[in-house]
Amino acid sequence: MSESKKISRRAFLKAATAAGIGGITLGFPMTELAAQQKEKATAQAKPKKKVLGVDVIKIGGQGVTSGAHADYGWQILAGSTLAIEEINAKGGVLGSKLEMKFMDEELKPAVAVKNARYLATDWGAHLLFGVDSSGSAMAVGPILPELDRVCMFVHASTHRLTEELVAGKGIKQIFRISVPVYQESILASHIFKEFPNIKRWAGIHCDYEYGYSTWALFKDTLKKYRPDVEFVSIAWAPFWTMDFSPHIAAVMAANPDAIHATPWAGEGVMLLRQALMLGVFDKIQAWFQCMGGSVDLLEGISREVEGGKFKDKLWATARYIHNYPDTPENKKFVADFRKRWNRLPNYSAETAYSTIYVFKAAVEKTRSLKTDDLIKAIEGMEIMTPGGKRLFRPEDHQAVYDVPGGKIVKDPNYPIPIIGDLKVIPAKTYYRYPPFTPIAIGK
Repeated sequence: MSESKKISRRAFLKAATAAGIGGITLGFPMTELAAQQKEKATAQAKPKKKVLGVDVIKIGGQGVTSGAHADYGWQILAGSTLAIEEINAKGGVLGSKLEMKFMDEELKPAVAVKNARYLATDWGAHLLFGVDSSGSAMAVGPILPELDRVCMFVHASTHRLTEELVAGKGIKQIFRISVPVYQESILASHIFKEFPNIKRWAGIHCDYEYGYSTWALFKDTLKKYRPDVEFVSIAWAPFWTMDFSPHIAAVMAANPDAIHATPWAGEGVMLLRQALMLGVFDKIQAWFQCMGGSVDLLEGISREVEGGKFKDKLWATARYIHNYPDTPENKKFVADFRKRWNRLPNYSAETAYSTIYVFKAAVEKTRSLKTDDLIKAIEGMEIMTPGGKRLFRPEDHQAVYDVPGGKIVKDPNYPIPIIGDLKVIPAKTYYRYPPFTPIAIGK
């Protein structure tokens, strides 16, 4: 072949492609290969647009992770982490993954406010949740309009958060997924109004917002049903109380028939153990430990319950208990939580877990991360959770759902005591409803 007739392979392929002649390279027709290369280049140049406009939805949380109450912060973190792992494993929310930053509230209002500001502004959280202390909740709530973030409160239980700040002052960014002090005060009143022999009540309560509101609502409600009852003594215990013997001695000096108590977490365990040492359960007819259905407290008194030390007189409730309700959703949650963390979930774990799914539902409904859109989506929302079906009331942003009270008992089906002999009272019976009548609160 003469030099003029020689043609390079590159020139041939170029000419063939220009002429529309199909060529074969690595098994692909040249026209298909070119189309694929063009499509790949376009995809690289213009990445697929996220529905929400972000790769990551940032969720900022806080709870107490230090001191005698630290298990509550851990449970909030554990429950929310489980939900985030589940959701991310299925592709996230509208293609965006969830990311969380969690901080120690320290049970100090000033710290909780500082955390909320950091999470929303410096870190850039789209959504906020958490808070253990009622005092901290009442400090964080008023700054949420400034931060322009929804905050779901998963534990802090003062009724004033939703009654005064939402229904009263119209702070729409506040939502609460856990039942407030209606549970340990009004529910307890409905249970004990049926015990005519119990007439003289004493209280041992937390010396801050939670204790004040619980004791006030308990007295106010029980007195309506039982005008014959007396409230004979009250002792206030501040955070970090280690020795409750002076408080116990003070109320027992009034010869009560029953005691109503709010110290929680490690302090609740110490209170009950010291009451046993002082022979209290030989002298009273009943003791109602308000959040005694929490896993950490049940773990702490497990040996005493198994040994019958409380003489079938110890009553309690919680904002969720792991053996109720008997639903597929709750059974799956408990099983998954135990598999992931090798523990049973307390109410803070369930409320935190369910919070993440509420956020997911709201974002998917609105296809937005704008606070105003999310508020509208959560108002009136009904959602099935491990704790049962929850309804967020539009008037005060309070979740309504049923949680029973009962006696602390040993059950062979569980490694720790449970709340048994359940008194299931519908939430509509023991919740307060707007317009709210103020409750006189004081020491």
